[in-house]
Amino acid sequence: MRKLVLFLHASLDGFVEGPNGAMDIGWISYDGDLEKYAKEILSTADTVIWGRGTYQLMHGYWPSVPSNPSASQHERNHAEWIDKTAKIVFSTTLDKVEWNNSRLVKEDVEEEIKNLKQQPGKDMVILGSPRIAHHLMQLDLIDEYKITVSPVLIGSGLPLFQGLKEKVNLKLIENKTFDSGAIGLVYQSVR
Repeated sequence: MRKLVLFLHASLDGFVEGPNGAMDIGWISYDGDLEKYAKEILSTADTVIWGRGTYQLMHGYWPSVPSNPSASQHERNHAEWIDKTAKIVFSTTLDKVEWNNSRLVKEDVEEEIKNLKQQPGKDMVILGSPRIAHHLMQLDLIDEYKITVSPVLIGSGLPLFQGLKEKVNLKLIENKTFDSGAIGLVYQSVR
């Protein structure tokens, strides 16, 4: 069975976005180490799960990267990967998604994720999209939490965890320290 994996960057004080919204992420300790780590995580997935906002932000950026002369090789490689990867977008307000290999799901998130888990293939990764992640956490559908914690306190913003009504037991299965002082944590849901 495929796993649903959450991959997010967080500040030490538990925020995934700063106070200025979705792209307020300049505090992430992103360097060559973290690029390599992200590539390893994404190599285990063949499907990306997004909410409307993250889909729109990503679709507005990544398709232009291959033709951008100032894009790094890492960015070009990621743009190629994301274009080829299946993208499932959960939204009640979008009418269509137009990016290559994208599919829109407008209702019954829980049933859709359960069906996707039964299909053959690699893992599915919630890449960013903290709001859909919150909803999927509440439904207890996330199998692994892959969180990188940057050594910074930002004071406010969107919390990593929000709206949980019940305890979720987790088991630490990996931790890694990066040269930047960031930490990669991998927790498995214990059911």
